[in-house]
Amino acid sequence: MSVPSAAGAVSNGVTADSSLVSSASATSASPGSRPARHARKPRVAVVFGGRSGEHTISCATAAGVLDAIDRDRYDVVPVGITRQGQWVLVDDDPDALRLDDARPPVEITTDGLGRGELAMRLGGGKLTAITPAGPEVLGAVDVVLPLLHGPYGEDGTIQGMLEMLGLPYVGCGVLASAAGMDKQVTKVLLQAAGIPTAPHVLVEPHRWRRDKDAILAQCADLARPLFVKPARAGSSLGISRLEDLSDLEAAIESARAVDPKVLVESGIVGREIEVAVLAGHGDDAPRVAEPGEIVMDAAHGAGEFYDYETKYLAHDAVAMVCPARIAPAERELLMRRAAEAFIAIGGEGLTRVDFFLTPDGEAIVNEVNTMPGFTPFSMYPYMWQVSGLPYRDLVTELIELALERPRDVNR
Repeated sequence: MSVPSAAGAVSNGVTADSSLVSSASATSASPGSRPARHARKPRVAVVFGGRSGEHTISCATAAGVLDAIDRDRYDVVPVGITRQGQWVLVDDDPDALRLDDARPPVEITTDGLGRGELAMRLGGGKLTAITPAGPEVLGAVDVVLPLLHGPYGEDGTIQGMLEMLGLPYVGCGVLASAAGMDKQVTKVLLQAAGIPTAPHVLVEPHRWRRDKDAILAQCADLARPLFVKPARAGSSLGISRLEDLSDLEAAIESARAVDPKVLVESGIVGREIEVAVLAGHGDDAPRVAEPGEIVMDAAHGAGEFYDYETKYLAHDAVAMVCPARIAPAERELLMRRAAEAFIAIGGEGLTRVDFFLTPDGEAIVNEVNTMPGFTPFSMYPYMWQVSGLPYRDLVTELIELALERPRDVNR
């Protein structure tokens, strides 16, 4: 099937700026129609788990991808990373990785789901599992699909390692991953590109210890409610919403437990709209899916905002509405601005750009996520599904984008 562009996503909608978003004709080839690059099937290492607080979410993402990946097209090697940073071969069993609040959180360990530590020669080469029965040579890996959220995953660290190994990988490169992970750096890049973000105060760790009162006084000038966020965490971990300044110091300390660098932001009155961006092939412009909206129902367990529990556990409390019920001009603005944000951070592969859509029609960027939630019930794949690209084809498209990308780090 064709991969839709913003121009072709809804026949009666308004197209986004054609200078930023590719046309339908530029993406007419389906993932399955491109010529094979290998005499054998490309081998995909699906990497998940990791050292961050989003270890379990990463495993849940891997369950969905392992279910969906085209086994006729790719050989698959599931690779887990323990919380201590060990790389292990994992059985190809999606059920063992799913998020289920009826059982303990999934965790990759060397003596549990892992069945042999992995080794690869520096500079690339064949992947080898060191098992109790002895070394097991798994062969060369052609592309890595890193499904890692948070630090040591979507922050440029694993991307840099893969660049050093000469391995193609899905998603943004080192700089864009690091910038997208750091909410304050994201703001700097977006503001330089003329893209509005919420007013904020940076709580830098050394200044917090040295001049706490001055930071609290700066925060008092921000409009309420305030949102206190770790600068470099995802899945809404460590975020607090508060109206009363007397709670601010405690909220900052709570966020600092996740990341010593913290942002305090003014609350923006508006609807929370998310937009999925997918890189174009070659020199094609980024592709943008139909905007979606998260609608929460407090009666079914939703929190005051889209927090961790609401996002991943309170499924009955959340409805994903796509296409979002917005005016054509708002749709065009959001799609154009999402593509601009993708370009501003130097995006590759995929991003999800989260906005506040204000009552007067302004689109203010809340966050740019370079490895968005990718479980079957996550918004990013759902927006593409509604736009005409099913989950399985989306996985294929991301792998193909990685395989065709230039290998030079200065691309």
